[in-house]
Amino acid sequence: MNNNIPEEELDEEIIENDDTDLSEEELDEADAVSEYNDIATKIAEMEDSIAEANDKYLRLAAEYQNYRNRTAKEKTETYQNAVSKCIEGLLPFIDSFERSIEAECSDENYKNGMQLIFGQLKAFLDQMNVKEVEALGKEFDPNVHNAIQQLDGTDYASNYVCAVYQKGYMIGDKLIRPAMVAVAV
Repeated sequence: MNNNIPEEELDEEIIENDDTDLSEEELDEADAVSEYNDIATKIAEMEDSIAEANDKYLRLAAEYQNYRNRTAKEKTETYQNAVSKCIEGLLPFIDSFERSIEAECSDENYKNGMQLIFGQLKAFLDQMNVKEVEALGKEFDPNVHNAIQQLDGTDYASNYVCAVYQKGYMIGDKLIRPAMVAVAV
């Protein structure tokens, strides 16, 4: 080789020699490998994109299910609260009705009629899942009983309800009104 050839020409000559050193078959193979690497990279990018989209979809589906569950629960609670408020408003009338039935009455037909009406009212309360709080003779429970008096010398054991002044009511497991009671000491 000529030592007086400028460096730029040497670089071009090397590049030309490199191209000529590779056979056409080797160039095709190198292009195929390069194309394969490009396609593999694109596939990997697409797989990552699909995985990300799938993750977003799963999160969205979970959020939607949580929303549906939350709104169903709120709807049920709203219904129960409305029923509770309605029944709570009826309780003073029920108390008065019970007292009127217990009162002395000389007209048997009138008393029987009142008892039939009260029976219908009780059936309605049962239909609405309203139950009386068991109190008389039961152990005092501050969650469902409201003690307004303590009595000595009763036939009941200590800390047991010995008198009920006002009945308590529950809808299912929800307390509407605690029973107003006296507790034995």
